[in-house]
Amino acid sequence: MPILRQEEIKKLVSADYYDPFYFLGIHKMNKKQFVIRTLQPFAEVVQLVSDISNDFFKKIDENGLFEIIIDANDFFEYELLYTGKNKKKWQTKDPYSFLPVFGDLDKYLFKNGTHYNIYEKLGAHVMKIKDVEGTLFSVWAPNAKRVSVVGSFNGWDGRIHQMRVLGDSGVWEIFIPNVKSGDIYKYEIKTQSNDILLKSDPYAFFNEMRPANASVVFDINDFKWKDSKWMKKRSKNNFKEKPMNVYEVHAGSWKRKEENNFLNYKELADDLVVYLKENNFTHIELMPISEHPLDMSWGYQITGYFAPSSRFGTPKDFMYFVDKMHRNNIGVILDWVPGHFPKDEHSLGRFDGTALYEHKDPRLGEHIDWGTYIFNYGRNEVSNFLISNALFWAKIYHIDGLRVDAVASMLYLDYSRKDGEWIPNKYGGRENLEAIEFFKHLNSILKNDFPGFLTIAEESTSFPGVTQKVENNGLGFDLKWNMGWMHDSLEYFEKEPIYRKYHQNEITFSMVYSFSENFILSISHDEVVYGKKSMIEKMPGDLWQKFANLRLYYTFMYSHPGKKLLFMGSEFAQYKEWDFNHSLDWHLLNEEYNYSLSKFFKDITNIYLNKKPLYEIDFDPTGFEWIDINDSENSIISFLRKDNNNNFIVCIFNFTPVIRENYRIGVPKSGIYKQIFNSDKDIYSGSNWGIIEEINSENIPWHGKDFSINITLPPLSGIFFELK
Repeated sequence: MPILRQEEIKKLVSADYYDPFYFLGIHKMNKKQFVIRTLQPFAEVVQLVSDISNDFFKKIDENGLFEIIIDANDFFEYELLYTGKNKKKWQTKDPYSFLPVFGDLDKYLFKNGTHYNIYEKLGAHVMKIKDVEGTLFSVWAPNAKRVSVVGSFNGWDGRIHQMRVLGDSGVWEIFIPNVKSGDIYKYEIKTQSNDILLKSDPYAFFNEMRPANASVVFDINDFKWKDSKWMKKRSKNNFKEKPMNVYEVHAGSWKRKEENNFLNYKELADDLVVYLKENNFTHIELMPISEHPLDMSWGYQITGYFAPSSRFGTPKDFMYFVDKMHRNNIGVILDWVPGHFPKDEHSLGRFDGTALYEHKDPRLGEHIDWGTYIFNYGRNEVSNFLISNALFWAKIYHIDGLRVDAVASMLYLDYSRKDGEWIPNKYGGRENLEAIEFFKHLNSILKNDFPGFLTIAEESTSFPGVTQKVENNGLGFDLKWNMGWMHDSLEYFEKEPIYRKYHQNEITFSMVYSFSENFILSISHDEVVYGKKSMIEKMPGDLWQKFANLRLYYTFMYSHPGKKLLFMGSEFAQYKEWDFNHSLDWHLLNEEYNYSLSKFFKDITNIYLNKKPLYEIDFDPTGFEWIDINDSENSIISFLRKDNNNNFIVCIFNFTPVIRENYRIGVPKSGIYKQIFNSDKDIYSGSNWGIIEEINSENIPWHGKDFSINITLPPLSGIFFELK
């Protein structure tokens, strides 16, 4: 063991030594002697506590470096008893007496980007080592000059718990006895240019409530799950042949106790689960609940990828939320943001003083429009961070799916960039080959490890194969948001009915490409903000016509091929655009039209959930057949939806406020047709036209079918018939 020279003493006490474990802790000097050194600036006296000796240390530097030499034949267990300047005493195991936990296999897998449970090793983990309770801290900062853990347990002093670096892995580690759940901490990083950075833990399981931003030690391993029945069923579920009705929710503004008082995860779960079941939702999709500092970002600028936001409670509170949903047969989908991250000083950006998680070149590494950094998907440790994060939510929180935000921004190197602001790939193209490979890797691992887990792409371009299997050179997503349908259908409905006959193609064009991907029809938060108006205010006409139009729109939506997603408040016609800072206007349910729409919505979603032709074949042309697409003069369309047993539902839509009497519709079979839904019922505040129990088909060929029915089409309505 080398003798400490003055130069090393100076480096140790100024927290400037690359490997403090080389000198601190217990070390063999010769066959009969050991030296123990400890650095504790807050101590005046240090005493050894062991079976070998209880002698006192010698202070070898006024900044708190102590040393003792002990006669012994072998290494031995010991503790340190400190006495501070105020005579306060504290006793602890020496943090520098523990061997590394992050092993060679961990290093190998992490460097290769395949350490899928890396969150079990990096971060802060409450554990016992040699019967000593404490917390193991590990962080990746390969270009740092020195890394320390600072926190409430050491006076935020970077000299006391300087970490060891583990070879060339770039991982720093230290086990600190007596640190427990609830203690707050950060990493103090000294860069190669001697700047001092204070960083939150990228792998922290919990964080302080904003505006504070320290990480919080938290043991997430002892929650008692009660959702085994759901998880077993999910693993065998074929989502393609099941109804999927998703309610998109912003946790901070769905409902509040008071104007500035959030519901916590438990309260939210208890209220939401009742509402979801009443409205026949099968899934809830939460806008990002990973920790984020700015409410205004809606959660899309994440600083804590492994931590549910402390705004709404603890990690175990969020586990309660998921468990409650599952025990009530509601799936939970999280909005996930691997496309970019903010530049907040405490977060991932320039983490060790260098572009670590991001590209250094702004042409690759920055979204100029968004003011954020872009992940470096080609760096194994970075893709490992993101993939393990997805697996973390699936494994630790039993999440059922991820809606992946801004996929298009990841797929294209020139996304939102002008000429000269981007760098082509190695083939000279605009595709981000590293991001494409990342998606394939991500989806392959999720499918393998978590059968039944869903990945959903928010992708707005014609990039091929988004929902094709990876083995078929697709990206491997299960579903893709149908942005084309959303755009065209809303543009059509915003037109006054008198002009709709000139735009029939806008309401029918989606069927040209509906089966090119596995689509989910999404009316998301993006459609009811920034001057786009709420769903009810998009509709033209007087109040009656607005509500009739909206009922018609939802009837069309819930019969069109594809799974369904609706943003909160749209189901009862919130008038105002969504405001993240306020609760939904629940008082509107006391108004006749809003209450009637709520009743309508429960009925249309109940029909959707219970009629197989409306959902069983969503991704194949055999589940859909046009009856009539050509009656643009009357703005009427009709089609069949079919299931695997050749059962069918006749769906007819009148997009004008004109009543169409004696309107003939071709049907494929002879028999009695029962009306199972009419959006114009008076209980929905409709005009109650065209309400019939059933009707006999006639042997009059029509619309290329051998039979037909003669009906009255109500104004601005959708109606369904099925063969009795």
